[in-house]
Amino acid sequence: MRPMRFSRVAQGIPANIFADMDARVARAVAGGADVIDLSKGNPDAYPESFIRETAKRAVDDPGNACYTPFDGKREYLRAAADWYRDVHGVAVDPETEVFAVEGAVDGLAGLTAILLDRGDAVAFADPYYPSYHCMAVMAGAEEILLPASPELGWLPDLDAVPADVWRRLRVLVLNYPNNPTGAQAPVSFFSEAVSRAHEYGFVIVHDFAYTGLGVDPANQQISLLSVPGALDVSVEVDSLSKQYAMAGWRAGFVAGNAEIVSHLKRYHYQMGSMITGMVQDAGIAALRSDQSCVERLAARYARRRAIIADGLRDLGLDVFDSAGGIFVWARAPHGVDGSSFAEAVLREAEVAILPGSCFGSAGKDYVRFSLLKDERQLAEAVRRMTSVRSRLGATA
Repeated sequence: MRPMRFSRVAQGIPANIFADMDARVARAVAGGADVIDLSKGNPDAYPESFIRETAKRAVDDPGNACYTPFDGKREYLRAAADWYRDVHGVAVDPETEVFAVEGAVDGLAGLTAILLDRGDAVAFADPYYPSYHCMAVMAGAEEILLPASPELGWLPDLDAVPADVWRRLRVLVLNYPNNPTGAQAPVSFFSEAVSRAHEYGFVIVHDFAYTGLGVDPANQQISLLSVPGALDVSVEVDSLSKQYAMAGWRAGFVAGNAEIVSHLKRYHYQMGSMITGMVQDAGIAALRSDQSCVERLAARYARRRAIIADGLRDLGLDVFDSAGGIFVWARAPHGVDGSSFAEAVLREAEVAILPGSCFGSAGKDYVRFSLLKDERQLAEAVRRMTSVRSRLGATA
């Protein structure tokens, strides 16, 4: 019998760092450890009652037992467009510039498929969300890493990229509020990116999964689409997972350039499936709400961030003063890389965190803490780490 042959894509799929970490935590728990798992980005919050009640009623709607429209329910698309207008001051056409997807990764995977051929160049900041790397590898694309630095607030220096790189670039992926650093991008940064996209002819894909979850209510991350000229060259990928605590419900949408959205629809008609009807109905309720539920979640994460960030600073660690998102990004003690520090923290403090090397080479001396445990557990995690920090010794 001949051995099975698998495609280039199947053979090139990188390991999933989050699944690997789950396995490590499971082994530690099986060995008797009482692990506080701060490695995940899986929200511990629950959708608010008005969202849940809408979904419950929608289950009894016979129409929701049928396949939903290929583009998403018309009212869902209108709600997404209204959300852009009311929250971000952006006008998008729900018929041609908005498309429903089953969460951000679904949208990102589809966009990768329609925008990148083998050998094309795609750029993203380093550190980065691991799916960007995995999708580039599976597309056979050339990765252009744009090193971000703490001196620039963990934004990449676009002026450091030579013109020949911009000329051969097909796609620039941005992600703010950022995972893993929590950085937010000012309008000046977005404007420069849009200007270069116009000049050099590449597309910008903005992963907007952590929208609304900034620390300061008066300083939330702006939409890329609010920048003049962005709709000509950009799309934004939005998710209901984080801002409405609907991670397991799998719902989001892509908005922006009509030509890109049109091609994404055609791809998705053949290769994807649509969000279930009752989830879309719940999403409509969430998007059309006064957004106070998002504000409450953001305030919760801000309190949690203070517990972890202040606690780590008390231990002598250098912590990035992030403006958004649901993570804390901190430098490991000098002389210790992020992987070694994360291993020691899991082994000795029974706290699971992710080493920054999971997010690219620029993060090798850093670690990421999730804020998705309650305040008591976060305080306990910091307390447990005291002994690890003392043993490692060196000043941060």
